[in-house]
Amino acid sequence: MNQNVSAGARLDRLPMARFHWKILGLTGAGAALDAFDVYLAAGVSAAMVKQGFSTLQLNGIFVSAGFFGMLIGAGFSGYLGDRFGRRSSYQINLALFGLTSIAAAFAPSIYWLIGLRFVMGIGLGAELVVAAGTLCEFIPPAHRGRWTALLALMINSGLLIATSVGYVVIPALGWRWMFGIAGIGAVIVWVLRHSMPESPRWLESVGRLKEAEETVSAIEREVEAQHGALPPCSRTQNLEVPAQPFRALLRRGMIGRTVTAAITVVAVNVAVYGFVAWLPTFFVKEGRDVVTSLGFTMLMSFGAPAGALLGFFCADRMGRAKGLVAFSLATIVLGFVYSHMVANAAIACVGFTLVTCIYVIVTLGLFSYVPELFPTSLRLRGTGTAGVCGRLASIFTSYGAVLLYAQFGVLGVLVMVSGVLLLLVIAILTLGVDANQYSLEAVSPDSVIDDELFALQNGDVAR
Repeated sequence: MNQNVSAGARLDRLPMARFHWKILGLTGAGAALDAFDVYLAAGVSAAMVKQGFSTLQLNGIFVSAGFFGMLIGAGFSGYLGDRFGRRSSYQINLALFGLTSIAAAFAPSIYWLIGLRFVMGIGLGAELVVAAGTLCEFIPPAHRGRWTALLALMINSGLLIATSVGYVVIPALGWRWMFGIAGIGAVIVWVLRHSMPESPRWLESVGRLKEAEETVSAIEREVEAQHGALPPCSRTQNLEVPAQPFRALLRRGMIGRTVTAAITVVAVNVAVYGFVAWLPTFFVKEGRDVVTSLGFTMLMSFGAPAGALLGFFCADRMGRAKGLVAFSLATIVLGFVYSHMVANAAIACVGFTLVTCIYVIVTLGLFSYVPELFPTSLRLRGTGTAGVCGRLASIFTSYGAVLLYAQFGVLGVLVMVSGVLLLLVIAILTLGVDANQYSLEAVSPDSVIDDELFALQNGDVAR
């Protein structure tokens, strides 16, 4: 058997087929359930207080327990995915949050529910790390940006789905059913995912060449059955590399990527949890009643799927790095414009545009740019490390938002968000790496010689 499986090159030259839609569907379904489970906490918390099952103080611990679990899960999944494979990682985390969600539906007290929410959070924090990293390893370079944007659209819709389901289910059946729905859905996806192959790129990188060859050959046969004879493979490349420790993320040539990835995820979390999540509170504090506040928030929340759609159209045309820079600068400008709006129509329009820009950054940053920065052998650990930094930022950002709003109003909060986005722009421009239209291996410092990488970063390598 040829020892150069060339899994990356062979996957990259495939036409888009039903196989790719299956991978997107199975990956996105788990990630969407993850988002649903994260966002159901708001409706469940209110119902638990009304029922006397919990108090506001205990609800705060319930929410915090989930965030701390997600922090641990983001880091743990990176190790698991790079050590034992993408398939093992996404099946373990899906089973973890699915089974604990079902158990949560039968929690005898809020204290049991808090403990279950922590364990649930470990699975929830892991899912997004694995989803983005896994999907990008299957999709050819010319389409990778748009397909990761489709994944983002599925995930960004989690808030709308959780809110809509909660609106119907909680009054009619009770809050416990929300956990039951999430858990049963996760178990169904877990069963369906058994048909999803392991990443051939990862198999080859760890030396499991026979499995890599069998897996990529099976994918080729499936695509060929739909599209006919496949184009020849343009390059031969051995992806096998020695096992790399975690400290490889901090070595020369990688530390800049690791820091930039961390800043990207921190910026996303600061924007979402420092501004978007606080919109209802800001509106109420500005003197509007709760109904009006929720109305404004609902209108602006449509910016989440709108941002994913806009990301879909510009991800492969503009590129991830250029897109992140452009929409970060647009968010900074719109933030200051928004803080001076008074008329209701202006607040709604500018606010919607602002939220849309933020979710373009979410789409391009979390689901495309960050996973593409790392070689296959370090992809999930690098993405997971950035995710841990983002989760830490989300925990402390809420406190920062409260303090800044108390002192300076909405403008103070937007200055915090703008400062982090400006740091992101500087980091991206300094790093100078964008995988748009390039093979993942072409932008990996582990698979190209220094001169080729230098040429690539300066636009001199053929695509």
